[in-house]
Amino acid sequence: MSDDLDLARRVGWPPELRVLLDRYPREVWPAHPNLGATARFWLQRHDMFRELGGALSRATLEFREGRVEADRYKAWFVPRLRFFLGELDGHHRIEDDAYFPLFRAADARLVRGFDVLEGDHDGIHHALECIAERAGALLQAAPGDPLMRAADAYADESDRLLAGLLRHLEDEEDLIVPLILDRTEPGLGI
Repeated sequence: MSDDLDLARRVGWPPELRVLLDRYPREVWPAHPNLGATARFWLQRHDMFRELGGALSRATLEFREGRVEADRYKAWFVPRLRFFLGELDGHHRIEDDAYFPLFRAADARLVRGFDVLEGDHDGIHHALECIAERAGALLQAAPGDPLMRAADAYADESDRLLAGLLRHLEDEEDLIVPLILDRTEPGLGI
């Protein structure tokens, strides 16, 4: 993969992968008659990942700045992080195994984009493992300085994950939603 499409450096799709996005820009998506139930659900899942990722970041910041007690933070944090990590991993597996093969077959011009998105999934999966390790260390850390160092380490790793995830979600939507609008869900076999 070229460096310009690496998740850490990407700033959107190059022109050759924007062919359908240019025809179906984001502002037409909500009212387009071909935006079916599957696409709407998928976009809602992406919004949930954005919202929950942001909530986890805000809660960690509140804790690090001393506005929330450790026990209260951990009680709120643990189930939400577990849900976030599990749902994100499952979401990407479904995309890789079920949806991306259909989308690749539908438009050869976009194959490179789906290859990039699958590569993103690999990198995000690795980041999820790192987040889980950092969160475990945070939950096991002794009070005081060790706990705050663990919170800082978790926050740094989490910020990297979320920055890449937000870029990935936007790019994934910019590739897939225009394809769905162009071909319809039944036309794509979803």
